[in-house]
Amino acid sequence: MSNNMIWKIKTFDGFTVPELYAVLKARIDVFVIEQNCPYPDLDNYDQKAVHIWAEENGEVLAYCRIFDKGIKYDETSIGRVLTTEKGRGKSLGKLLIKYAVDTIENRFHTSEIRISAQDYLLKFYGYFGFEDTGKKYLEDDIPHTEMIRK
Repeated sequence: MSNNMIWKIKTFDGFTVPELYAVLKARIDVFVIEQNCPYPDLDNYDQKAVHIWAEENGEVLAYCRIFDKGIKYDETSIGRVLTTEKGRGKSLGKLLIKYAVDTIENRFHTSEIRISAQDYLLKFYGYFGFEDTGKKYLEDDIPHTEMIRK
């Protein structure tokens, strides 16, 4: 892992324009282009989220956004979880979720988190204490399962 990598945690109003551009580019590269899902990424929830990401030379390697209780679900939540092509194979995904959970516990004072996980990541999230709720659905033609961490 290079020494130029830094982690950032910001609310929407804290973004610089280059940071916002880099985050949106990463989300579109992974979700729209790689996963072939034309979906409304700009959903007016970014303004209510806390954004967590790793970047290197201005490029995003891993990213997610977290929400306080009552925004997406009754519980806090984590969404838009991704590792870009350049960031893969470095265990950044695990670090990202660890930081997301820690940030939720510290900022929102709860360990209850609900997520919508792509099915191939169920075991990955299980590692962090998330449990399958049994609620399964297709989102943009990709199988998802709602998971909860108590």
